[in-house]
Amino acid sequence: MTLEIKVPSLGESESEAILESWLKNVGDHIMVDDILAEIESDKVTMEITAVAEGTLIAVHKQAGEIVVPGEVIAVLAEGIEGRRKKAETSSLGVADVKTVKIAPAVDESVAEAVADVASFLDSDVSAVKGNQPERIEKRVPMSALRRRIARRLTQAQHSTATLTTFNEINMQTIMDLRKQQQDAFTKAHGVKLGFMSFFVRACAYAAQQVPAINAFIDGNDILYHNYMDIGIAVSTAKGVIVPVLRDAGCMDFAAIERGIATLADKARNKQLQPADLMGGTFSITNGGVFGSLLSTPILNPPQSAILGMHTIQKRAVVENDQIIIRPMMYVALSYDHRLIDGREAVQFLSAVKAFAEQPALGLFAQ
Repeated sequence: MTLEIKVPSLGESESEAILESWLKNVGDHIMVDDILAEIESDKVTMEITAVAEGTLIAVHKQAGEIVVPGEVIAVLAEGIEGRRKKAETSSLGVADVKTVKIAPAVDESVAEAVADVASFLDSDVSAVKGNQPERIEKRVPMSALRRRIARRLTQAQHSTATLTTFNEINMQTIMDLRKQQQDAFTKAHGVKLGFMSFFVRACAYAAQQVPAINAFIDGNDILYHNYMDIGIAVSTAKGVIVPVLRDAGCMDFAAIERGIATLADKARNKQLQPADLMGGTFSITNGGVFGSLLSTPILNPPQSAILGMHTIQKRAVVENDQIIIRPMMYVALSYDHRLIDGREAVQFLSAVKAFAEQPALGLFAQ
C-alpha cells in the first residue's frame, strides 16, 4: 500500500511555497512523525511529517521548486511493501566494490599531498595574490520569507501615512520589581518575568484611553476592536516574523510570558502554523535586545500602530531638581496618520510611559 505525501494548507492568503529541503532520501525507512521535508511560504517555514511508517520510494519535487497546497511531492510505501521497495531501491545502480591496496611509497606521497593542501587552506588567503584580497561576488535567491518581508515593508511605506513619535521611560521601577519578584514568579508560574509582559500590559492600558491605536482603516470605514491581539516580533535566522498573542489585552503577566515563550519557541523550531501569524491588531518590536538605541518601526498593515522598544542605558536625569543616574529606555510609536492624530499618538505613548513607570496603574484600569 502506498501513501501520497502532499503539501499541507498554507493558510487563507497563501497559494504557493518553496520546497526548501528534503530531510529524507529515496530508500530511507520512515517512522511516524519523522520530518520528511521543509517548505517555506511567504510567512513561515513548515515541516512535512510522516503519518505512517514505511519507505520513501519516490520524490516528485526537488529542493528549490515551487509547490502548491494539495500537491503530491512524494510517495511512501507502507509496511511490508515498503521494506520490499527499499530492498529494490538499494539494489539499483550499485557497482562492485573492490579493495585497492596502496603501496607504502604511494601512501606516503598521498599523505604529503594532503598535508600540503591542508597547509595551503590554513594559510592567509590574501597571500595568494600579493596580499590583495580576492574579489568575490555571490548570488543567492531570496527566500520566500525574505521576499514576503520586502513586499510588506514596501506596501507599508506606500499605503500608509506613517509618522513616529518618541518618549523615554525610567525603567527603575520595572527592574526593581523583576529583581524582587523573579524567584517567586518563576516558582509559581514556571516562566521568568521579562520586560515584554510589562509593555504588553502597558499597551493594553493605553489602548483603553486611545482606541484608535487598536483600529484599522477598512475602505471608508474605521474598524474598532474590543479585543487586542498583539503581534510580537521574533528574530529568526531567516528574518523577522510576527506571531500573534491572542487576547493579549486581557492577559495577566504570567499568561503573557507563557504565551510569548511558546510563540518564540515555535518560531525558532519552525513549528509556527499560518494561523499563528494571522490577524493582530497592534504590534511590539524590541530592537533593544540587539543594542538598538533608537529606531522608527515600520507598520504592519492593516494595523495602524506599532511600538518599538530599545536598549536600556544608564543616563543622567533630573528628579526633584537633582541629577541622578537612572536606567532609561527610548520608546517609539509609529502610527498611521490617516487614522491617528499626533495628539492621540502622544497620549498613547505617554500612557505607556506612565504605566511602565508605575505598573500599579493597571490595578485601576477599567
